[in-house]
Amino acid sequence: MNRRVYLAAVGTSVSASLAGCSSVLGVFDDADLCAGDDCDIGMTRNEFVPREYETSVGETVVWKNTSGAVHTVTALESGIPDEADYFASGGYEDEQTARDAWHDHQGGRINTRETYEYTFDVPGTYDYICIPHVRSDMVGTITVTE
Repeated sequence: MNRRVYLAAVGTSVSASLAGCSSVLGVFDDADLCAGDDCDIGMTRNEFVPREYETSVGETVVWKNTSGAVHTVTALESGIPDEADYFASGGYEDEQTARDAWHDHQGGRINTRETYEYTFDVPGTYDYICIPHVRSDMVGTITVTE
């Protein structure tokens, strides 16, 4: 193959790929993550917004995937009150099962514009992560008050 033709094809391919990435990142405006009160916590490409959220016992918190990436909401067992039930998108009963399900078949995934909700019945602090983006520091905290 002619070297110039090859380089032009590669350059075009790379440019198209990068353009696709930037359009995915810019699909939603962060200011409107939960417009219309359809959620409490939005999910951008690699963060929960807001990162820290406060609610009351008995209240339901709604997370919404407002990005083009797939996410999870996965409680850290070491980061929830002892008396509290475990929670994770996908309905898993413990953190290891949630992690295994994600790695096996993207279990617990929340696709674009989908929501996950959980009702908090025990006061305290709850730490949670997005499994596929935890290395990008996609973590959050819910503080539940009486």
